[in-house]
Amino acid sequence: MKKLAVFLFAALLGATAQAAEYKIDTKGAHAFIQFRIKHLGYSWLYGRFDDFDGSFYYDDKAPEKSSVNVNIDVTSLNSNHAERDKHLRSADFLDTAKFPSATFKSTGFEPQGDGMAKLTGELTLRGVTKPITIDVTNIGGGKDPWGGYRQGFTGTAEFELKDFGIDYNLGPASQKVEMILDIEGIKI
Repeated sequence: MKKLAVFLFAALLGATAQAAEYKIDTKGAHAFIQFRIKHLGYSWLYGRFDDFDGSFYYDDKAPEKSSVNVNIDVTSLNSNHAERDKHLRSADFLDTAKFPSATFKSTGFEPQGDGMAKLTGELTLRGVTKPITIDVTNIGGGKDPWGGYRQGFTGTAEFELKDFGIDYNLGPASQKVEMILDIEGIKI
């Protein structure tokens, strides 16, 4: 009886601790890369990138070993306004004709307690690579109804446009962009 109890306890631990590689679920539309920037300092302009893919490694028992890789099709920018999207894709901003993709590759993951962490990495945008830090919160993980296992995170980051060669003058209130990231992964 004692061996059965130990086996069941170990099986339960194995079911909850899923150290694994996860594919970001863009197919099921359970992941989003969004941005916002102040429009002339009077309101917020929101947008998103519709096409991206990537993967991450996560172990809830050793979160410091986590890693993330993401590829973004920058031409998929969508701010819900065709003329603005055309301008944002132009050389004034993202210059998608020259730089159709962006990437993020993590370099570190520092747990902060209560499911929060600092994810550091290299963002390459518009041909420029710079370090950024993403404030991350683990939303949760578990079995899905289709027999898979999922893990979800949300995160935010902020950077200056000029750091990536974007110097179009939108006024002093519009020098920084905020990224809002919601990622759900399916265990591979």
